[in-house]
Amino acid sequence: MFTKRTTTKLIAAALVFAAFDYWIWHSLRDSFRKISDESRFKEIALFARAAPEDLSLVDGWLATLPDILPGSRAAFFLAGADGSVLDLSAAEDSVRAFWEAHSSEEAYARGLESAYYLEPYMVSGGAAIDFGDEKGPTSVGVYFAPIPDESGFNVRGAIMVMAPGIGAARFETLLLTLCLLAWAIFTVLYGVSVLSRDPVTGYGVIILFALALLFVAYPLFESVRLTFMKDGAFSLETWKTTFSSRYLVSLWGSVRLGIWTASFSTLIGFACAFLIERTSVGGKKFISTLATMPVISPPFSLTLSIILLFGNNGLITRRLLNLHDFSIYGIGGLVLVQTIGMFPIAFLTLSSVLKSIDSTVEDAALDLRASRPWTFLTITLPLAMPGVLSAWLLVFTNSLADFANPLLLAGSYRVLSVDSYIEVTGRNNLGGGAALSLLLLLPSLTAFFAQRYWVNRKSFVTVTGKPSTRLTELASPPVRIALTVFVGLCLAFIVALYGTIVAGCFVKNWGIDYSFTLANIGEALSRGAKAIRDTVILSAIAAPIAGFLAMAAALLIVRKSFVAKRLLEGFLMTPFAVPGTLVGISYVLAFNKPPFLLVGTAAIIAITYVIRELPVGLETGSASLRQIDPAIEEAAQDLGADVPTVFRTIVLPLLRPAFISTMSYTFVRSMTAVSAIIFLISARWYHLTVQIYNFSENLRFGLASVLATALIIIVLVAFGVMRLLVRDEGLTEKTVSM
Repeated sequence: MFTKRTTTKLIAAALVFAAFDYWIWHSLRDSFRKISDESRFKEIALFARAAPEDLSLVDGWLATLPDILPGSRAAFFLAGADGSVLDLSAAEDSVRAFWEAHSSEEAYARGLESAYYLEPYMVSGGAAIDFGDEKGPTSVGVYFAPIPDESGFNVRGAIMVMAPGIGAARFETLLLTLCLLAWAIFTVLYGVSVLSRDPVTGYGVIILFALALLFVAYPLFESVRLTFMKDGAFSLETWKTTFSSRYLVSLWGSVRLGIWTASFSTLIGFACAFLIERTSVGGKKFISTLATMPVISPPFSLTLSIILLFGNNGLITRRLLNLHDFSIYGIGGLVLVQTIGMFPIAFLTLSSVLKSIDSTVEDAALDLRASRPWTFLTITLPLAMPGVLSAWLLVFTNSLADFANPLLLAGSYRVLSVDSYIEVTGRNNLGGGAALSLLLLLPSLTAFFAQRYWVNRKSFVTVTGKPSTRLTELASPPVRIALTVFVGLCLAFIVALYGTIVAGCFVKNWGIDYSFTLANIGEALSRGAKAIRDTVILSAIAAPIAGFLAMAAALLIVRKSFVAKRLLEGFLMTPFAVPGTLVGISYVLAFNKPPFLLVGTAAIIAITYVIRELPVGLETGSASLRQIDPAIEEAAQDLGADVPTVFRTIVLPLLRPAFISTMSYTFVRSMTAVSAIIFLISARWYHLTVQIYNFSENLRFGLASVLATALIIIVLVAFGVMRLLVRDEGLTEKTVSM
């Protein structure tokens, strides 16, 4: 609470810490300057000893100075017996003019005098000199060093070196930034402890805001800022290029691909969900497992299968049908592979929607002699429409952001995600790549707001009390058989695609030599061992962090009230809507320079995993918390438990399914990630999906199949462990009656 006493305590503590912080900064700065000057003295003295005796070689000798001290300039003096200057040679015009302007000053005269006595000398405070370039006046340190003769006891000349303290200035700036940051952190944390009634909640909110600002807002700001910069100055050139007809064609290509993929995926997903949740068909768990297979596999594993079966040298197109004019490359092949790979998103979304619809409304329509098709069209489908639109939107967004499949299968068909990737990796144009990725947000946000507008205009509530556990089957036997056949064919095609991947492991050279071999397994596992190890380790590190962070964030957002709660929730949910390519580019821009030099390390990859999958964990945890009566936590607090104890002993055990689900989901998605990770990998830390893509691009399909199969096995094991740890209690199961 803000009182005179607490405010005074806060101000006094902040001032004391500021004084202590200043003392540390001042001491470290002076120590660094001393060490830096001593090091520079040694370098200049060693350089002076290497001076040539032949004066005609002096120019070439001085030209090597910038290699030792970047940005440095020097003047060479010949000395008389009494230390007087006989000649000033090998100096640039700017350096010569600088000497003529300052030679009469005591410090510079003392510099030459010290050099005469074989002692190096530094002019106190340095100087500013204009070297005649675009940078203008440059702050430099001025050093004098003697040039001894062969005996080492006499001086034959001296050099005056002007060296800009680039490294020192950067270090001092970084040191000042860290000290100010330390003061700000102390002030905020101490202020929360003094002014807040619930300091633990305050600390949690501050930590979440810090993470959101650092790993979400700051990288995106860097990307947006770069798109408006050209050669260090404000410019709209990047956006003019982005909105050129060339890239607008790619944007339309992405939108068209997304529309077709989302429509077909939603149709197939609805058919699977309706068959499982609203009919009496058998083998529902088996069908559900096969339908979710593409979610837990590498994003372009199905593309690999399509190429092996229907490519230019595919088993079906060339070997069985002997087709020469057929090509799977282009929008047709992309729609096929994205639909098969993304319809599980629609299936999982629609399954929960169809399961939760109370069938009493349908029963009432049937009792009033409405036909089954009419009941479905006027009751069931309208009630499921929010789920249908959400599923369509999710698939549409994922299709726009996907670039792994188009990289292998697009052919001459252009999409914006691939253009963005090429801008960065092929043309080294980070600004252009960021602008193209930002352009992808336009159709995603348009579809999102259109969906929200339509859904908010109507009410879809059917459950006002305890939901019915019985439903009446609307599908007649012919319709049920037709649905079963349709879904069965789709699932059989998926099984065939995965079977092709496994078969590719044992084929010597797919498309040319189909003889059996085991050589692919040994070679692929030996060459991909590091990628497998790195991917598993980093995914295993990110999973528990994402789970714990998501549950903590859900607790604060659902249970606590604080300022800017919606803003924090928006920040944490932003990575879900941002394309993976934009995340990767943003992280390269933000964390490739001090003080956050993380690119090339394992930390940046693990952070990317956590931030990318945090929205899903947050939504899962929030949904679970809303089903738990807060009176349980209030009772624990009334008995004296603090917030950390309540979270550890009450909330986490109750959120165990959501916590483990978030961990497993993060692990699976981290293992199969590619869009953001491809920009962040390095020689020290590699990723398995990138290794698979490289093998596929180099037509080493056998090796790619082995690694894809290994990845699927690892993910299936993790998925199986999740199923064992989190069992479906069957509380929402319905009994189907005819």
